[in-house]
Amino acid sequence: MLIVVGAGAAGMAAAITAARRGIEVLLMEQNNRPGKKILVSGNGRCNIANRRPAPARFHSTRPELVKKTLQGYDAKRILDFLRSVGIETEEEEEGKLFPMGRQAASVVKLLTRECQRLGVRIVTGCQVTGIRQDQDEFVVESSEGSHRCRQLLLTTGSPAAPQLGGSNAGMLFAQSLGHRLFPPRPALVALESDASWPRQAAGVKLPARVGLLASGSLVTEREGDLLFTDYGVSGLAVLDLSREASLRLAEWESCELSVDLTPKWSKERLSKLLTERIDPERDLSLELWLEGVLHRKLVPIILEIAGIRTATEKDLNRKRIGRLVYTIKHLKLPIQKTRDFRYAEVATGGIDLAEIDPERMESRKLPGLYFAGEILDVDGDRGGFNFHWAWTTGMRAGESVRS
Repeated sequence: MLIVVGAGAAGMAAAITAARRGIEVLLMEQNNRPGKKILVSGNGRCNIANRRPAPARFHSTRPELVKKTLQGYDAKRILDFLRSVGIETEEEEEGKLFPMGRQAASVVKLLTRECQRLGVRIVTGCQVTGIRQDQDEFVVESSEGSHRCRQLLLTTGSPAAPQLGGSNAGMLFAQSLGHRLFPPRPALVALESDASWPRQAAGVKLPARVGLLASGSLVTEREGDLLFTDYGVSGLAVLDLSREASLRLAEWESCELSVDLTPKWSKERLSKLLTERIDPERDLSLELWLEGVLHRKLVPIILEIAGIRTATEKDLNRKRIGRLVYTIKHLKLPIQKTRDFRYAEVATGGIDLAEIDPERMESRKLPGLYFAGEILDVDGDRGGFNFHWAWTTGMRAGESVRS
């Protein structure tokens, strides 16, 4: 018998794949229903995969092993699996794939139904409290009693979104069995700042280019939506660089963001625009004059940081225009920390891939012990890549367990 601990995307993919090979499967889930994290993905629309799952979209301490695991599992193979359980998909921007009905609940229903059809025994509300070896068997202790098996698959995920059941319990079980664990950190998460001015701009959302500086050096840069909040910043551009910020902050590096509020405008073009906007006859107050270019909540912030206290537009000169342009295109924001795991979509870290067979997903230390999904030291970019990793590793494990 195969015991699978964790009925998320990876766990159900593995259970289905193994059961189709005639293997008896027990699927244990701590929540009151399978696929709870799937239900909230893509705001309930479920960005289920991506058309272009390039290895560069996945992050790990062992990138060469990620590449090996992904080989042979392109989008077509994942979509064939999804179609086999009744899920049809459509492509949106950036290669994002969604179920045609745009309902995560339907994805969970179809996966669950296929498990049931194949005779997979699903036990929900089942909290695993311990895992140990007893000669050539694994003993899984749980709130529903003790279970023995020769093959055990851990698909328990990461600590991200604990309100949906996310935890590091599976990682700790694996560690107790001798596996190396890279500490998990929040990723795809908003960032917090002690600076007061983001609160003044709370609720402002705009396209921006955001650079992450660690110890004064530019580490990475992303372009996309930026949202100012009471605690700091969020938005797609911030989520996309949050992984690197999380790791740098964990190493006690000083971090700050450099925000370009007008990413479509070069410095020269913006300077020309502002200069040509000056009309001495109109003589607008500087605040109102700048509202013609920026959101009104950002205007006093920009003027304060630029150190410009001129009363009206006619008082502007080349030097002051230069300071305005620099501040608009290099707005600095110190970052103290990421938001905690409650607000993270995924986590960095996990079980070291060097100790896992990248084709079978089986432990190199303990034959019969398998891993799949987010419990491993791999996290993907937003856009369906974490689902792709879950389906790929779940299917690999399900195809590899011995009958």
